[in-house]
Amino acid sequence: MNEPAYWGIAGCPISHSLTPRLFSIVGAHLGLVGPEQVFIEADGIDEFESQAANLKGELWLSCTAPLKHSPQGRLGVSGPEGVNAINQLKRAGGKWSGTSTDGVGFVATCRHTGTEPRDSVLRMRGGGSAARAIAAAWASEGGRIISVKGRRSLVSGPWDDAVIGEGEADIAIDLDTAPGGGESRDLEANTEVSISYGPGAGSDEFAVIMVAAQHLMAWKKLFAPGRATDLPPLQTVLDAL
Repeated sequence: MNEPAYWGIAGCPISHSLTPRLFSIVGAHLGLVGPEQVFIEADGIDEFESQAANLKGELWLSCTAPLKHSPQGRLGVSGPEGVNAINQLKRAGGKWSGTSTDGVGFVATCRHTGTEPRDSVLRMRGGGSAARAIAAAWASEGGRIISVKGRRSLVSGPWDDAVIGEGEADIAIDLDTAPGGGESRDLEANTEVSISYGPGAGSDEFAVIMVAAQHLMAWKKLFAPGRATDLPPLQTVLDAL
């Protein structure tokens, strides 16, 4: 496995992001201590490409809004079926690759906090890239979904058979919550969670657990799949934050 020259976060806003710390924690566990941390503050793909071009060598990044869709056309990467977005990018040998870990990270976090997706009902507000990724992963694990329209509706996708009408929800999430710890709308469920966190968030908060879980998934799927069995457990990463 090659050690990257840089790793970090890209998007806007990103100053609160735990991702660079997560790279350092996981990297140190694997014996990687040389990469330089980077914060690429970019509000569009043009600005992102300009800044990334100044970073020579292999580059590993987690991406947040507004950079989850534009890399597909401009950089030639694509997300999972129906999701059509990415949140992880890797440049190696001058070529870009990417994937989405929002959905698998959400499922892993639910399991870590005591909710098994199979036969559980998720009430979810929103229809953006994170919503589609979560819907795809939740449906693939045998869960059911109540979709609540937010800024966007959840479009048709591989999760269609899992979508049901109104009913009691085991867990709910408002994916239209503002980044950086914005307040969620009450969606009436046995458990309500958020994936938005701000400065000072604790490692026991769902949003922080999820960012750690999806980061580990990014190492498994994209950054270092050959070292998947050497990665630290999720709780070990959380304890180190």
